Amino acid sequence: MAATQELFEGRRVLVFGVANERSIAWGITRALHARGARIALTYLNEVLEKRVRPLGAEVGAELLLPCDVSDPDQIRAVFDAVRAEWGGLDVLVHSIAYAAREEMQGRFLDTSRAGFLQAIDISAYSLVALARAAEPLFPSTGGSILTMTYLGADKAVPNYNVMGVAKAALEACVRYLAVELGGRGIRVNAISAGPIRTLAAAGGVKGLRTLLSMVGARAPLHRNVTTGDVGNAAVFLCSDLGAAVTGEILYVDGGFSITAM
Repeated sequence: MAATQELFEGRRVLVFGVANERSIAWGITRALHARGARIALTYLNEVLEKRVRPLGAEVGAELLLPCDVSDPDQIRAVFDAVRAEWGGLDVLVHSIAYAAREEMQGRFLDTSRAGFLQAIDISAYSLVALARAAEPLFPSTGGSILTMTYLGADKAVPNYNVMGVAKAALEACVRYLAVELGGRGIRVNAISAGPIRTLAAAGGVKGLRTLLSMVGARAPLHRNVTTGDVGNAAVFLCSDLGAAVTGEILYVDGGFSITAM
C-alpha cells in the first residue's frame, strides 16, 4: 500500500477543468494528490474561481491560475507561471469540453458553423495547444498527458450532437500527439468515462437522467461510474504503472461500451 501511496511523490501535476467538487477533473486531482502529487489548478473565470479556490486549498494546490483555453495569451501565462514556480512539469490533465447548449438540444444537422468551430476549438484543439506549451517543461525522462472523452466519439448518442464530433477529433489528437511526443518519453492517453452528473453534463446534455438510468441498468457491472473510478484509472495511466501505454482510449464505464442489445 505504501508503494501505491508514493506513486506521484514529488511529481508536478497541472490540472485543467476543475469546476466544482463534482468535476471529473476533481476526482482525478484527489486521486493523484492522495498518492503524493503536487498540484496546480486552473479555473475559467471569476465565478468558477470561487468554487475552485476552496478545492485547491483542500489539496494544497501550489498554483491556482485563470485560463480560458481559447486565449493563447492565457495559456502562455499559465505555463510561464508553472515554469517559474516548479521549473518543469510531470503530468498534464486536460478535462475541458464545451459546446453551446442550443447546439446540443436540436438536430445535429442544424449545428451552426460558429457552434461547430467553437466545440472543436475548446474541446479538441485545446489539447494540442496545451500539449505544445507543456512539451518543453517535461523532463528528459518524459511525462504523461491525459484527457477525457466519451462514447459519443465512437457511437451516435442521442442529444450529444456536435460534442460527439468534437470528442472524435479529440481522440484523433490523442493518437497523433502520442506518436509525435513518444520519442520524448511523453505518453498521451484518454479516459472514456461513462456518464456522470457533472456541472457541464447536467447543464448541457438533454435527458441525462434517462441516460444514467439506462447505462446503470445495462452496463455489465450494473452501476454508473463515479469520479473516483475515473481518478483511480488516471492513477494508472499517469503513473509508472502505465509506463508502456500511450495513444490509448481507456473505457471506464462499467463495461457499457461492450454491450449491444
